Amino acid sequence: MTTNDNDRASRPDDANPEWTRDEVRDARPALEVFKELFGPEAAEMVKRGRGRPAKGDKKVNQTLRLDVDVLDAYRQNGRGWQALMNRVLRAHMPGVGK
Repeated sequence: MTTNDNDRASRPDDANPEWTRDEVRDARPALEVFKELFGPEAAEMVKRGRGRPAKGDKKVNQTLRLDVDVLDAYRQNGRGWQALMNRVLRAHMPGVGK
């Protein structure tokens, strides 16, 4: 690691010294250490899953060809125009409300 005297992160820090190769080699996952210190129940509580949590109302990414004036009319409503379009389409679904 190159050091730069003007960069605080590059200066030696007694409270948080740079790791040696042996320390890096012997490092363990934080969750494993947390489990030893606080128990498996606590570790399970702080464990995170991968990615964003799943939503109950899943959406599908679909390409749809629309006339420019139709799209512009919805976009003029500002934030939430896609949700508005979804509500209008839902209200006019074939077989619903007729």
